Amino acid sequence: MASRLHHLGHKPADSSSSSSASSYAQSNSTLSYRQRASLSTQRTSMDTDDWVKEQSEMVPVQAEELQARRTKGSYRLSDFIIQRTLGTGSFGRVHLVRSKHNLRFYAIKVLNKDKIVRMKQESHTRNEQMMLQAVQHPFIINLWGAFQDTSNLYMVMDFVPGGELFTLLRRSNRFPDPVAKFYAAEVALALNYLHGKDIIYRDLKPENILLNFDGHIKIADFGFAKQCATTVWTLCGTPDYLAPEIISNERYNKSVDWYALGVLIFEMLSGLPPFHEPDLAPVKLYEKIATGPSCIKWPAFHPNATDLILKLMEREPSRRFGNMQHGAGDVFAHPWFAEVDWNKLLKREITAPYLPKISSEGDASAFERYPEDNASARYGEITSDPYGERFPDFDYTTS
Repeated sequence: MASRLHHLGHKPADSSSSSSASSYAQSNSTLSYRQRASLSTQRTSMDTDDWVKEQSEMVPVQAEELQARRTKGSYRLSDFIIQRTLGTGSFGRVHLVRSKHNLRFYAIKVLNKDKIVRMKQESHTRNEQMMLQAVQHPFIINLWGAFQDTSNLYMVMDFVPGGELFTLLRRSNRFPDPVAKFYAAEVALALNYLHGKDIIYRDLKPENILLNFDGHIKIADFGFAKQCATTVWTLCGTPDYLAPEIISNERYNKSVDWYALGVLIFEMLSGLPPFHEPDLAPVKLYEKIATGPSCIKWPAFHPNATDLILKLMEREPSRRFGNMQHGAGDVFAHPWFAEVDWNKLLKREITAPYLPKISSEGDASAFERYPEDNASARYGEITSDPYGERFPDFDYTTS
C-alpha cells in the first residue's frame, strides 16, 4: 500500500478487531478455523468434434520455456533435524526442520509416493516442483531443492513463520478495507508475475497465503499450478473459489485466478466467501456460482471495493478484469487501488498492517499443533520402490 495507508484510519488486524465484525460474518461460524479442502478431478474424455473445433478456433501462443530461476540445491534427509509438524494433508506432512549445515530453518513437504500414484496426482506433484523451481518473486514461496527416497518425495522450501492468512482472518472475523487492500494488492502482483510466465495458479484462498516475519505474503502450495499459454480444462481448486467456467466443464484460461481474487477480496472484507451459506450442499453452491453475483448478499463494502469484486467475478471471461485488452493493468488502475504505490509494495518498502509475533528464529507458534504420531520415524527407510522413475526431477537419495 502507498505510504498514506497509515492515514486511512485502519487498525492492525488482530483479535481485538473481532468486536467490530459485521453481523454478516458473525452469523455463521462454520468456517471458523476449519480449512477448506481443494479438489481435483482429471477429466479424461471429451467429444472429439468439440475438441477439433476448439483447437481450430484457438490462436496459438508460444509458452515461455520454464527454466529454473536458481541453482537447485542438493539435499538429503540426513542434512536436517526435524522439529515439528506444521501441517498435514492427504499425501503426507509439512515439517519445520533445521539444517545441520547453515543452521537455517526450512519447511520440508513430505509426500508419500504410493498415495500420490494411487490418487492419480503424479502430474500435479511434478508440476508443483517444476513451477516452484521456475519462479522467484517476493510474494511467492521459494523452493530450494527436491529429493526422494524409496517411499517419499521431499521438497525443501522457505519456512514462513507468520502462519496462514486464513488463521488471521478467522481470528479477526473480517479485515478493515485498507488491510484487505494491502493483501489483495500483493496477491495481484504475484498473479501478474505468474501469468507473465504463462503459469495458472488455480488454488487461491486464504489457506494458501502465508505471512512472512515482516507481515508480507508468500503464496504457497503450487500443487494445482500449471503452465497455460491458451486454455486448460482440468477441474481443480477449492469449491468456494471456482469460476463459473470451471464448474460448467468448459475450457478456461488464467482469468480464473482473477475471478478467485474477487472471491478473496470479498472473503477478507466480510469474513465469508460470497456464495457461502450454512450447510450449503456442493450442488447448490455451484448453482449459485453459475448464477453469478446477482444472488450474493452484499455487506456494506466501500463502493470501489464492490465495483472491483464485480469486475473480477464477471461471469463472462472475456469481460473479466485481468483478461481484457489491458490485462492486469485494469486491476492495478482500478480506483480501489488508487493509493497503492505498486513499486514500493513490490520492494516490500510498505509496512504491513499486521506484524506476526515471532519470539525467535524457528518460532512456529503461529501454526496449529498436530499430533506427531512418530510420523517421521520411518522417513528414509529403504523399501521396495516401483515409482522412483516417475519423479525424475527429485534427486534420489537413501539417507
